[in-house]
Amino acid sequence: MGRVGRWFWLGIVVVLGIWATAALYFDLPRASLRTPAAALYGIAMAALLMVFKGRWPSITISWCAWGCVLVWWLSLQPSNHRAWQPDVAQTAWAESNGDQITIHNFRDCDYRSEGDYSPRWEIRSYDLSKLQSVDLFLSYWGSPWIAHPIVSFDFGAQGHVAISVEPRKEVGKVYSAVRGFFRYNELIYVVGDERDLVRLRSNYRGHEDVYLFRTQVTPQQGRLIFLDYLRHANQLRDHPQWFNAFNNNCTTNIPFAGAEAGQRDLSRWDWRILLNGHVDEMLYEHGALAGSLPFPDLKRRALINPAARAADHAPEFSDRIRAGRAGFAGQERNKRP
Repeated sequence: MGRVGRWFWLGIVVVLGIWATAALYFDLPRASLRTPAAALYGIAMAALLMVFKGRWPSITISWCAWGCVLVWWLSLQPSNHRAWQPDVAQTAWAESNGDQITIHNFRDCDYRSEGDYSPRWEIRSYDLSKLQSVDLFLSYWGSPWIAHPIVSFDFGAQGHVAISVEPRKEVGKVYSAVRGFFRYNELIYVVGDERDLVRLRSNYRGHEDVYLFRTQVTPQQGRLIFLDYLRHANQLRDHPQWFNAFNNNCTTNIPFAGAEAGQRDLSRWDWRILLNGHVDEMLYEHGALAGSLPFPDLKRRALINPAARAADHAPEFSDRIRAGRAGFAGQERNKRP
């Protein structure tokens, strides 16, 4: 290869070197060694490239060093046995008997503030034949390009089942968008009540805006998606996985389930799967959202924060945040006893 080829591979080496340095800093098991190891690796690679002036020997050695870090990084194993924060201390799992689904560790926390709450873990049962529709919540906490989706399944009088795919945080850890690309958190499927998963974001996290959309998913398709979620939750109970902000996160898990329900026109490779703040726009373009309004009007009317704060502790919270909303006409139903 000529000079252009060498500069191309040199650029790749620099990018991979930055990744390896960050991997050592974020993921080395012993916290006391993270900064020294990352600094040593970064300085050594920079010195190598300068000494050899970016020629092939330095590129080759850098590739080998990166390969060693990659092998170590891939050897890190996720676990279900850590000191978890109380709201993710339990993992949801389900068992079925025909159309009867029993969900264990169904979360229904009682919140007094975002950080002050009483965790409640319940066993709830649902009849798949009662599934009526599937709704999508999107929660924004800053950039309009990034959101957190929650999928909710409406079982009529039996209530809603909300499912949120999240990083499972240990005690002392906080959410980090950058660390989400490394092996910092395990993955968890939180299955719970909308008065927990949704109200936490709309009422107690004052900086989050939550939007609600009714999807065009049929009950038959919704059944497949719901069972797919539960199958993944059961797998995680015995075989934990790492959360990854690029390929195993709160949004990438939705298209995989949707593909099995016949939604094959929704590409998992659409850029809005990664920058998921615009996933509602993607769904609208594919006719997957209910409501005949132009998208900007549909989005504006989808904001639920005022209605959620007004409903707050009300047993009919789920009905009240849907009342009068575009795409939800005629959806009033009996409340869960």
